[in-house]
Amino acid sequence: MPKESLDVSESLEMVKLLARKIIEAEPILTDADRNLGDGDHGLGMQRGMTAVLEKLESESFFDVKSIFNATGMAMMSSMGGASGALFGTLFRSGAKTLAEKPVFDASSLSDFLVAANEGVQARGGASPGDKTMIDALDPAANESIKSKNLPIDEALEAVAAAAESGRDQSKDMIAMMGRAKTLGEKSVGHPDAGACSIAIIFRAMADFANN
Repeated sequence: MPKESLDVSESLEMVKLLARKIIEAEPILTDADRNLGDGDHGLGMQRGMTAVLEKLESESFFDVKSIFNATGMAMMSSMGGASGALFGTLFRSGAKTLAEKPVFDASSLSDFLVAANEGVQARGGASPGDKTMIDALDPAANESIKSKNLPIDEALEAVAAAAESGRDQSKDMIAMMGRAKTLGEKSVGHPDAGACSIAIIFRAMADFANN
């Protein structure tokens, strides 16, 4: 039976799951970043999501917006660097669209992702095709618009698949931003580490909604 939406307690458990999945994926993310950068993305994300879990498990939340906003704040304050700023912006920009919403449904997901995508692009200056996290986030946001009338479990599955496709397509791109830019054509053949993180986040959310 389709799941139309997630309530506050379910949304909280969903975000805890995505945090745990990122923590578990540290070796994968470290390897991905070692191919293109300085190899610190995995440890940074692990540190950020550990702070997220501590925050979410130590406070009470009464609406969906506060869960995602607390997630972004915890990442920003614990990670530092570009990843902390960008992933923190993702969650905080998205959270701003969730005011007054008692549940997290496909329409909420779309509002969240469109704002998150715009916020991260404005903050980091990257565009689709630059071989960054945007190459998974932008297709996820676009897919969410098409899926906003679906039950939340189906919408999240579509968004996760779009993010994973974007991650895979980033392998064929030449890096145009950050440390990886210096590699030029040598950056081809490896997915962007940030795009890998985006794919893991939305796959975890989809898995939660579909269980």
